[in-house]
Amino acid sequence: MAIERVEKQLRDFTAALDAAGVPYAIIGGNAVAAWVSTIDPDAIRSTKDVDVLLRRSDLDRAAEALEPIGMARDEVLDIPIFVERKNPSPKRAVHVILADEPVKPHETRPAPSVTAAVRSPQGYMVIELPELVRMKLEANRRHDQVHMEDLLRIGLIDAELAAGLPEDLRDRLRHVRDTMEWFTEPPSF
Repeated sequence: MAIERVEKQLRDFTAALDAAGVPYAIIGGNAVAAWVSTIDPDAIRSTKDVDVLLRRSDLDRAAEALEPIGMARDEVLDIPIFVERKNPSPKRAVHVILADEPVKPHETRPAPSVTAAVRSPQGYMVIELPELVRMKLEANRRHDQVHMEDLLRIGLIDAELAAGLPEDLRDRLRHVRDTMEWFTEPPSF
């Protein structure tokens, strides 16, 4: 049931933003799933929440667009979120990453722009693959590494994409590649 709730939230949320003309890009696990689905729909992993990239200047417009679907703007630890008014749990919220700003205060690279998005086969805007890979490697938590394994295993991350990464992120990608189980020859980069 949780998977269906997240899927419905994702579709309702993105449809409301699309209808209002608010630029956004889905990021995180749902973006990974959208990209994986282009190669191997059977390899998709579920995710427990929705993460979105929005410009700070569009937060008010997004809040107006989401009001009719029962979502309200809030903040947790200075991070913007959109919660369901009927169940305002931060665990069930849509988490916002601010475009063109560092995700965490100590980071030097900003999050991508919402213009680095494409329409997914599912119908919503999703962050472009190179930007998604950068974000996942920047975050570098265990589930981000698993997402990198998924993208590597199905061949979405190749030498050309890896070559466009800053050296520190390329090193993280190599580490993921070199420590995962392979059933075929791993890519070289």
